[in-house]
Parts: sequence; structure tokens; C-alpha cells
Amino acid sequence: MLGREVRKLADNSFEPGNHKVLFDASGLSSGIYFYSISTPGFSSTKRMAFIK
Repeated sequence: MLGREVRKLADNSFEPGNHKVLFDASGLSSGIYFYSISTPGFSSTKRMAFIK
């Protein structure tokens, strides 16, 4: 794990509600990636296995 950022999908504030963000992984190689989401009262990091 290199610990470097490969994509930033959104870097702004959203109004409360449901939202979609598209993720184009065509330029990434297969492997394990970590993603995180954070709000003022919540933060979570998860793993994602990407297989081409």
C-alpha cells in the first residue's frame, strides 16, 4: 500500500439528501483500494477490491 490519493470524487458540500457520484476506474489497475466518506459528525473508511 503506497498510501497515495488516486482520485478525489467530490470535494464540496452537499445539501442533505441522496446523491450520486460516478467513479470511472478505467485508468486504475486491479488491486485493493481504500475509500472514505466524512461529514461533520461521521467518518468512515472502507476497502474496495477492483478487478479488471
